[in-house]
Amino acid sequence: MLWTIIMIILGLWLVGLIFRIAGNFIHILLLAAAIVLVYQLIVKRR
Repeated sequence: MLWTIIMIILGLWLVGLIFRIAGNFIHILLLAAAIVLVYQLIVKRR
């Protein structure tokens, strides 16, 4: 489920870069996805 959400956010980020849609909002979503991904990787190792 988490990987699906991350992929959707990455896809929206790419669309935002290509078509200049939503400005900084897309970058904030990408940052949030990266933080969640790192958190999940750290928790998974424990």
